[in-house]
Amino acid sequence: MMNELYIDLGDIFASLPEYPVFKEGIRRAPKREFTLTKDETELALKNALRYVPQEWHNVLAPEFLNELLTLGRIYGYRFRPTGELMGHPIDEYEGKTIEGKAFQVMIDNNLDFEIALYPYELVTYGETGRVLQNWMQYHLVKEYLKRMNDTQTLVLLSGHPLGLFASKKDAPRVILTNGLMIGQFNDANNWNRAAALGVASYGQMTAGGWMYIGPQGIVHGTYSTLLNAGRSKLGIKEDKNLNGKLFVSSGLGGMSGAQGKAAIISGAASIIAEVDYSRIETRYSQGWVTTIAKNEKDAFEQAHKAMEDNEPIAIAYHGNIVSLLEYAVKENIYIDLLSDQTSCHAVYEGGYCPVGISFEERTQLLSSDKETFIKLVNEGLVRHYKAIKEITNKGTYFFDYGNSFMKAIYDAGVTEICANGRDDLDGFIWPSYVEDIMGPLLFDYGYGPFRWVCLSRSDEDLRKTDQAAMDAIDKNRRFQDLDNYNWIKDAEKNKLVVGTKARILYQDAYGRLKIALKFNEMVRNKDVGPIMLGRDHHDTGGTDSPFRETANIKDGSNVMSEMATHVALGNASRGMSLVALHNGGGVGISKAINGG
Repeated sequence: MMNELYIDLGDIFASLPEYPVFKEGIRRAPKREFTLTKDETELALKNALRYVPQEWHNVLAPEFLNELLTLGRIYGYRFRPTGELMGHPIDEYEGKTIEGKAFQVMIDNNLDFEIALYPYELVTYGETGRVLQNWMQYHLVKEYLKRMNDTQTLVLLSGHPLGLFASKKDAPRVILTNGLMIGQFNDANNWNRAAALGVASYGQMTAGGWMYIGPQGIVHGTYSTLLNAGRSKLGIKEDKNLNGKLFVSSGLGGMSGAQGKAAIISGAASIIAEVDYSRIETRYSQGWVTTIAKNEKDAFEQAHKAMEDNEPIAIAYHGNIVSLLEYAVKENIYIDLLSDQTSCHAVYEGGYCPVGISFEERTQLLSSDKETFIKLVNEGLVRHYKAIKEITNKGTYFFDYGNSFMKAIYDAGVTEICANGRDDLDGFIWPSYVEDIMGPLLFDYGYGPFRWVCLSRSDEDLRKTDQAAMDAIDKNRRFQDLDNYNWIKDAEKNKLVVGTKARILYQDAYGRLKIALKFNEMVRNKDVGPIMLGRDHHDTGGTDSPFRETANIKDGSNVMSEMATHVALGNASRGMSLVALHNGGGVGISKAINGG
């Protein structure tokens, strides 16, 4: 690495920027747990101050210390750009390479107010999934991407830009890792310490990999999960949908927000519980839920009316999922399909709101009394488990949606949720959606999610790529192909886009190749502008996750993370433009490795 390729914020700002004004009504992250000693606090400050010129330290050190003590993390709010961020058309970005400009589009898209869960704290989705650790890193990474040429590679360690390194034209332009911890320290407490020190970032799956495309990114998978659960568990024919069936779940956040839209597309009546009313408002304004229920009774009455009329509906219930399920038990209400998408990968960091307290009380407790909060979470999980047990005893099909929900119940002290009645080594009594639905019906055939972004931000470009993808699918080959054909045929009508003009689609390797070659031809002929193709980490070979993607592995290697590591190494050796390797995507730190 050459000296002239190392930069700090003094190379970007002529003077220290003014402290920003925060926009009212934007969700803010709760306080993260702070357990650093005095010496460790000084180290955290040094780690943050290394990005800025020495002459700014006297001003910034007290600011950073205040952020650390009051929020548990250093975000560097002073360096947050003014106004709203969004993924602009690629031609509006500076850069020497198309890849460098494209990645800037996606970083800004991940921090869009319409997309990010806590945009001021750089959290895109999943309660803690971050693009970068702080706003100093944001500016430095974007500056490196501007300066990078086609024989250089930018290397990042949990958001920390190590610098530009000499490479080759067919090498990756960016190689990044997030949260990869030594095994001995790969647990929640050590992770929290490392994150507070500023040396670890939780990238989720596509937040820290800069490929999040809004809740659309999970809609197709949720749609396929619901439809195939109906076929395999409810006896629905392959050419029918979920009309007249009831799906109940929780969560309307960055990923879970897809549930209502997926239910509508699959034809179901659905009730989705959410404790944070701002998330309900967001999904309602975006058209991702149909209506907002007044209470439990109203929610089920609206659902039953839609079922009688064979009409799809997505009902948002403002309240705790446990209260909703306990009401269903009390009133003997039958539910066809049941799941959960609370952020149990961060169960004690605010991802799961205990029943009996409001969302605002949850946020306050996180800051003032973490011990009581944890106690309430555990009690809530036990009640949640008991309610599901009663409902499933009546014939309801429950599936774990890979959010570490059943692991959280086990950690709360419920050993009877374990398949062997003792521990989690053999999984749990209820199946993961991958183990029971997506694995046998999609992943085993090689179908997995990939996504593309029309970097021109042109609706017409997206329309043309939709048509090209549809033309490439043989809808008569398998029912999976017909599902994928119908998905892309109705994509524009279903109004899936939030943020950049992007699309997600499940295809096998042959289908992806055929579509990618067609896109290459379209770009080459200037029929469309530049297109970024990205695979989702949640793919047939990209993730080692024993409670989700690799739940089907029966030879004992489900506890190994070598497959995902090889995916990342293979992608790097073959010259993928951006290669990422993450700890814990989807299910939480130490529970998975994601390579993509």
